[in-house]
Amino acid sequence: MKLILAPTDFSPISDNAIKYATDMAMAMGTNLMLVNVYQLPISFSEVPLVTISLDEIRKISEEKLAELKHNIETITAGKLKIYTESKLGEVGEEITKLTETLSPFAVVMGTRGTSGAGRFFMGSNSISVITKVGVPVFVIPPGVRFKTFKKIGLATDLREVVDHTPVSKIRELVQFFNAELHVLNVDYHRKHFTPSTPEETLNMDSLLAGMNPMYDFIENKDIDEGLNDFAEKNDLDLVITLPKKHSMLERFFEKSTTRELIHETHIPIMCIHRKVKELAMAKTQHS
Repeated sequence: MKLILAPTDFSPISDNAIKYATDMAMAMGTNLMLVNVYQLPISFSEVPLVTISLDEIRKISEEKLAELKHNIETITAGKLKIYTESKLGEVGEEITKLTETLSPFAVVMGTRGTSGAGRFFMGSNSISVITKVGVPVFVIPPGVRFKTFKKIGLATDLREVVDHTPVSKIRELVQFFNAELHVLNVDYHRKHFTPSTPEETLNMDSLLAGMNPMYDFIENKDIDEGLNDFAEKNDLDLVITLPKKHSMLERFFEKSTTRELIHETHIPIMCIHRKVKELAMAKTQHS
């Protein structure tokens, strides 16, 4: 049985992502694992603080997970198989270990919203997970509830698509929900158009064979703004991004500290990249 892994720090934002993961697991017929990764409190003060033991921290984590599990079982009338896992360590590392051991369908996490003109920003934990795991990571904005994926957007720069498109994961999601797939490419006055762009488009079409993709070329100076505006105007239920480098993630999920929150997206993001081993195997099979 497939599994959805849902990290939680028991915050309201995390609680919302857990609700999303629960409804998604119910819709897809998967199991659900609730995970809390805790750390020892560190004091930078010269004044000694009352410390809490590691055993106490673990006990609190396990009790909160048990309570959360009970609440979900009550809401779902026991129809959902739920596991819990309490871990000491760094969030990205521990979630990575679990995904390598359990091979879940996806990780579902919360995010703090958007800043500026549709620019997403997340905490370091979310970025750490996305850059390390090889399974899809769903990033859920505050207040967003799960709904069936009828329209899915796949954001691409149309460069090296054979090497960087995890086709099997995309196909699995599109076919399960019988979703409409939009391939999204943002450019401005063909600034990023290269002699290889037409060939890359054909390669993408070949990769997505059987999914009947529709291509939308978006004219916008800002990639993030272009994606967000298109997604909202066209009622997309999910946008898939394929980050290739950590620097791209830092830019795409940039935190703006100079502008007030003036715009919020209501569209979940699914991030997935091809890990080195998978890419090497794909190249071997292709050759």
